Amino acid sequence: MKSYLIPAAALAALTGATMLIAQGPMAAPGSKDVAKVTGGSYTVDPGHTQVVFAYDHMGFSNNMGVISESTGTLNLDKANPAASKVSIEVPVANLKTGIAKLDEHLAKAEFFDTAKFPKATFVSTSVKPDGPTGADITGNLTIKGITKPVTLDAEFYGAGKAPAMAGGKENVGFVATATVKRSDFGMGYGVPMVGDAIELKIIAAFQK
Repeated sequence: MKSYLIPAAALAALTGATMLIAQGPMAAPGSKDVAKVTGGSYTVDPGHTQVVFAYDHMGFSNNMGVISESTGTLNLDKANPAASKVSIEVPVANLKTGIAKLDEHLAKAEFFDTAKFPKATFVSTSVKPDGPTGADITGNLTIKGITKPVTLDAEFYGAGKAPAMAGGKENVGFVATATVKRSDFGMGYGVPMVGDAIELKIIAAFQK
């Protein structure tokens, strides 16, 4: 008679999988409930923060790109949201459109000149709450050493504590939009054949 033995590691894995199936799918820990937001000092989660930009190309297409791995801080005053402050550094040298030759062109002097100016910055100067989940965040945007005031239309996305397997930190996220003119920042190459207005969408994640 033959005996069939299941290795201990395989048995443990099978048991764990069975338990997960029995428990059912895990709910997302983030909540749309603003009551889940906690005040205090946060830092940008660079792995989940993106700056997406879009522009008109000769009236033929609405091209876009993304800049990832930003850094920065958020001081969130829950009792007095208008006193909150945010400061972000955006590594424009990380810009990706998915088109290698375009990425190389955008890095040159007529655009971002990333060799001299590898980062852009945004530092808030005022926060004006707009309804229970929104705010107009005005601040100084600096690109290529040129600083201009910009107002972001920010909306709360979610908050809560990450599970232990994901670090266990308090998280809060926002989505912000704005439109800026690239010519204001020394990047007027190709205007008006290529659009001057740049639509920004900022997916901002913070942790503490």
